[in-house]
This record gives sequence, structure tokens and C-alpha cells, in this order.
Amino acid sequence: MKQFKTEVGYLPEERPSWIRLILYAIQQVIVMFPATVTVALVTGFQVSTTIFASGLATLCFILITGRKIPLYYGSSFAYLTAIASMCAAEGFVKVDGILPTEAIQYAQFGIILSGFVSIAAGLLVRFFGRRAVETILPASITGPVAMIIGLTLAGNALSDAIPNTPDVTAESVTWVVVALVTLISTILYSRYLKGFLGQLPLLLGALTGCAVAGIVYATGAANLFRAMPAAALDASLWKLGDGSIFAVPAFSLPKVSWTAAAAIMPIAIATIPESTAHMYQLDIYVNDVAKRKGKKLGYSLIDMLDRNLIGDGLCDMISGVVGGPAGTNYGENISTMAITKVFSVPVLVAAAVIAMIVSFFTPLIQVIYGIPLAVIGGLEVYLFGAIAAQGIAIMIDHKVDMFSSKNIAVIASIMVIGIGGNYAFGGNIPFFGLQVPCIAGAAIFGILLNLLLSIGEKKKAAK
Repeated sequence: MKQFKTEVGYLPEERPSWIRLILYAIQQVIVMFPATVTVALVTGFQVSTTIFASGLATLCFILITGRKIPLYYGSSFAYLTAIASMCAAEGFVKVDGILPTEAIQYAQFGIILSGFVSIAAGLLVRFFGRRAVETILPASITGPVAMIIGLTLAGNALSDAIPNTPDVTAESVTWVVVALVTLISTILYSRYLKGFLGQLPLLLGALTGCAVAGIVYATGAANLFRAMPAAALDASLWKLGDGSIFAVPAFSLPKVSWTAAAAIMPIAIATIPESTAHMYQLDIYVNDVAKRKGKKLGYSLIDMLDRNLIGDGLCDMISGVVGGPAGTNYGENISTMAITKVFSVPVLVAAAVIAMIVSFFTPLIQVIYGIPLAVIGGLEVYLFGAIAAQGIAIMIDHKVDMFSSKNIAVIASIMVIGIGGNYAFGGNIPFFGLQVPCIAGAAIFGILLNLLLSIGEKKKAAK
């Protein structure tokens, strides 16, 4: 077997040794957890079911894309308000932070239908070519969309990293200290560790933050660790004894609800530019690793955009069938791969399997619930910022002309609508009686504005 210099990285078809593969996979699972679990907690979906759905959908995505695209599927923040509005319209209320099973079943119906939107986009790419999509979604759009995806999550990162309390207490001080330790240690590990350890900065950073929180807890100063709510076990399909060791996730079948379909299905529009941007990010970083290793990838990731979009849609359906939230491929995991240079598909397969296994074992779910928000917040500051930075990398790599009045107008509009909509209206922009998700609204406006401003260019080019 050929030996590779681990500091260079791994290409999609390459597999690390088993010990390294497992550690890399655990790292991918850890960086997936904060957003995926947060979506479950905010929406009221079952955490164990959500984790299982993310792992199952990731495995299916890898198979659908021929084991060539290293992406992890997880729950999307874009659907949060849509699910909340559906529940409000139907009169559903969370109990102990968890939605009634019927509410989840209605949402599942909308999630399954939302998959058709991404599949339709993938089929358009397949029949009309990638150039048609690049005309609609050039780097001047996918770049800033990737940026606002990261920047609109900045509030989530800081709210997890810094407690919103008026008084200075031992807990609030410890919270900030643990978040800072997690953030700074992760950055230092990423910057200064070399070789194998240099590819585990996020895992090591999370462990460092938890260790500090553990020391503080041992001294009796503060307890940042959280407890798993009892309601999380109530809906389990089957439990071993009292469920304290083993419990089957709360799988459920969808129920028809056109209210849910109307609220949830259109949100898939927002994930198409996001997923497209992720492919451009992957293409940049994977080809950089291939160049450093003196190898050729053997295929173009960008040319597989149609499979990526179709895979996204099918994964939404798969997640929706078992009772998980709608999602997309994850920028956090791409950031991790970009930082560590580990783009190995076998690593993501292992991560998906680990996530599915974790979902069945109550102590492991309790560990997930127990991770301090301060640790999660510290990781999020780095990860969400890295997502935004990769948007800049897309525009640099595609040599977007920043002196072009057209490009400046498109980029400026997307940034202000996306970020402004998030902070001024809480993520949904009121538009003629409709509540338009800020990322979807920014992407759609950017697409339409770019097409409008390109009319003159097309006529000029035709001469």
C-alpha cells in the first residue's frame, strides 16, 4: 500500500489507516453535531432521529454520487422558520422542547416534497449543462451566498459562546472562558500542529474545551454540562428496559399536510445556491490537495453538480421519510476538510455509520446533550467564519472582477439582503404579505439582478 504524507492530505478515493480514519470520522461527526442537533432542538424534532437521518442520508448521498463527492448531509437552518410557521398554523406546541409526533409527521410531508425542487434543479443541469447553471449562478452569486450562509449564523455562534445574562456570575464567566479556550485552542492546533495531529484541530479543540469545563465542574464553581430531557425517550419505538442504555430512535411516517408543503417546499430554493457553492468550494480545495500531491483527481467535481443536486433532493426525501429535518450538504464539514486537507470519502462513510450508531445508544445521546454550549459556540465561531471565508475564496479562484459595476451591484445586494434580513427581521423578510427566508430572498434577487444586468453584455457579445 502506498504511503502518503499525512500533512498533505487525502483525496476523495484515498483511505487513511483504520485508526486515523476513525479519528477523522469522529471529528466530522463532532463538527456536524452542533448545527444538526441545534436544528433538532430549535424545531422540536427528536435529536436521536435527526442524527440517524443525517447518517443514513449521507450514506445514500455517497452511493448516489458514485462515492466521488466528499460531502456530509445534515439539517439545514434555512427551514427553521418554515417549520415553526407550519406548527403555528396547525396549532402545535412543543412539550419539553419536543414537537408532538403528528406535527413532525406533517412536517415530514413538506420535507419530502421539498426534495423535488433540488432534483428538478439537478435534472436541468444534466440536460442543459453546467454552463447553463453557471450563467444563472456565477461565482459573483455563489461566492456571496456562501458568505451570507456563514455570516447569518454568526449570531448563533456568539449566542452559544456568550451567555446573555445581565449579571456577572461564576457560571457566565466560566462560560466565556470555556468558549475562548475552545476557540483559541482550535485555532492554535490548526496553525501549529503538524502531520496527523494537525488534521484533528476541531476534535482536539472540543476536547480541550470540555476538559476545562470538567475542571471547573470538579471545583464546584459552575456546571456547564447539560442534561437530556426525559421526553426525548418517551417517543422511542422500542427501549431496552428503561431505555437508559439502548433506545430505538423515534421514527415516524409522514402525513399529508398541504399547509406544511406550502410552508416548507419553497425553502429548497435557498439550498440550491448553497449546495452549488459547496461544490465550487470542494473543487478548489480538492484540486489544491491533488496539485500538492502531484496527482490528478481523474474527474471534475464541478461536472458532478447535477448528481450533487439530485442527491440533495433524494436525501431530503430519505430524511423526511424516517422523521428527520430537511437539510443540505454541510459547510461545517467542508470547512473541516479544508482545514485538515482530509477529503477522503471513506472517512465520511465512517462518520455516517458512527452517527447512526450513536443515535441508538442513550448514554451517547446524553453525551451529545451534555456538551456545553460554550464549547459548541467556540467551535461555531471558527467554523461559521470559515464558511464565509470560503465564499471569498470562490470569487478569488474564479477571478470575479470587483471593478465591474454589475458584479458590485449583485454582490452588494446579496450581502445586504441576506445579512440585513437576518438581523432586521430574524431571518424572514416580509414581502407583500409573504415571509421570505433571507438567504433564499438574497439568492433569488441576486440571480434576477445578474440576469437583468447581463442583457446588454449578451447583445454586445453577439456582435
